[in-house]
Amino acid sequence: MQDETLAEKTGLFISFEGGEGAGKSTQIRTLAEALRGRGFEVVVTREPGGSPGAEAVRHVILSGAAESFGVRMEAILFAAARNDHVEEVIRPALARGEIVLCDRFLDSSRVYQGTTGNLEHDFIETLQRIAIDGVVPELTLIFDIAAEKGLARARKRADEGATPDRFEKEEIETHEKRREAYLDIALAEPRRCRIVNADQPEDKVTEDVMSFVEPLLERAGNAADAAHE
Repeated sequence: MQDETLAEKTGLFISFEGGEGAGKSTQIRTLAEALRGRGFEVVVTREPGGSPGAEAVRHVILSGAAESFGVRMEAILFAAARNDHVEEVIRPALARGEIVLCDRFLDSSRVYQGTTGNLEHDFIETLQRIAIDGVVPELTLIFDIAAEKGLARARKRADEGATPDRFEKEEIETHEKRREAYLDIALAEPRRCRIVNADQPEDKVTEDVMSFVEPLLERAGNAADAAHE
């Protein structure tokens, strides 16, 4: 009976994935605003980061300070940050029946450290299993755009004052390889993943995102009601 009660109180976990400049952050903000307008409790978070411990690791990774230690150490740092994020932010929010919107999650490690970092599949999957400890997104939206166009967007942000991180500085071939890896994940896990065409007007992308999220909202509303009983 206890497990059934916990299941009833589980909120909704949605992760947003894709390459640099795909527009994930904009769509997360738009979706969060729309959901709050409909009365849902929403937690917006990101990786690497999202919790105090994970944010400290984020600075180390994105600054490039850990790069000299190799991709294996970097993957371990990502996993440690993810575990702190899950236990301190995501799992408690889901237990309260809230909707969690996360900018990047486990698929980013599969793509960035696994596919283009050339780490062994089994090593990455073992790290992820330990890091997430059973907390898997119910829906993963993969924002797809040609690497050249995505990088052009990222460079425009840099021209407007944003500092490019070490991943945005890599070769276009590397970014295109990551795009293909994300599409492979979507094909391999069609029940969890949905591909969003990010190379279209912003309002159309928003419509597509909502079309994927809408079917899940009734259950999320029931979970929120149960959590407050």
